[in-house]
Amino acid sequence: MAAWVTWRTAMEQALYGENGFYRRESPAEHFRTSVHASERFAGALARVLSEVDAALGHPPRLDLVDIGAGTGRLLINIVRAAEPGLAARLAPAAVEIAARPPEIPEEIEWRSVLPTEITGLVIANEWLDNVPLDVVEQTPAGPRLLEVWAATGAERPGPEPSAEDLDWLRQWWPLHEPGDRAELGHPRCGAWASVIERLRGGLAVAVDYSHTLAARPVYGTLAGYRDGALVPAVPDGSCDVTAHVALDACMTAGERAGATATLLTTQRTALRGLGLTGSRPPITMAHQDPRGYVAALCAAGEDAELTDPAGLGGFGWLAQSVGIPIPKILAV
Repeated sequence: MAAWVTWRTAMEQALYGENGFYRRESPAEHFRTSVHASERFAGALARVLSEVDAALGHPPRLDLVDIGAGTGRLLINIVRAAEPGLAARLAPAAVEIAARPPEIPEEIEWRSVLPTEITGLVIANEWLDNVPLDVVEQTPAGPRLLEVWAATGAERPGPEPSAEDLDWLRQWWPLHEPGDRAELGHPRCGAWASVIERLRGGLAVAVDYSHTLAARPVYGTLAGYRDGALVPAVPDGSCDVTAHVALDACMTAGERAGATATLLTTQRTALRGLGLTGSRPPITMAHQDPRGYVAALCAAGEDAELTDPAGLGGFGWLAQSVGIPIPKILAV
């Protein structure tokens, strides 16, 4: 892409173009998510799935949709963790632009777009942060869209933001001083609203790097990841390009799209409610049941990583439902 373009255009091409990062790379090779940290993450979501199933009255078919499924590992582990009676009624679907991996079980549908209608549980784990967006910088002449040269990541001020951009900025990310930046989150709001609009009954959960209106980062969060390391955000297709999500704005978009109940919390709070406390087993267990003690100690360590407030535990969880209440265990 040999031209100055806006960040949204550059991200779209770099991540999802013909030879884009997510069409040819496995995310697990470049950054660590909760899915890779421990199968206990999938086990916790399987408990959420059971709660949703009960709230819906145990329907004959229950959808389980994973958006941005990557290798499908999370979906596979949730299905394995589900109770047999529930697993038999599941209709698991992975939404992913990359080709279907050969190891995916036949019962999992692999698709590139969201289903038209969903009754059950939708999971979007680190999906919204990769929805392309534009970047705005405050200048002495007012806010301007930033343009980027994809091959190098060099930037320059571009045109004035659109009326839609300005409306979103005023409500969700006001700029004050020259040099202040905002990442225009309305594409993420629209993406999340499209999930809620498809939900005929059940729960949708977004898990992501996030921030809220009270603490927006002054200079934004745009970043790149490659081979497990943080690198400059150069949208040439060689690395992941990501930005944290304004989940509070997505929450309002979901409510406008038809969500009847909402919870915005942290991964630490949600997983603790789901039983991942990180508590170490009593030392006496080491003598009474050495193998059990080692297993419990490993589980405690994995729980600690998943709930670390300075790491994965600090991720935002946006849970919105249609026709059922939010499971109380998420907010314990």
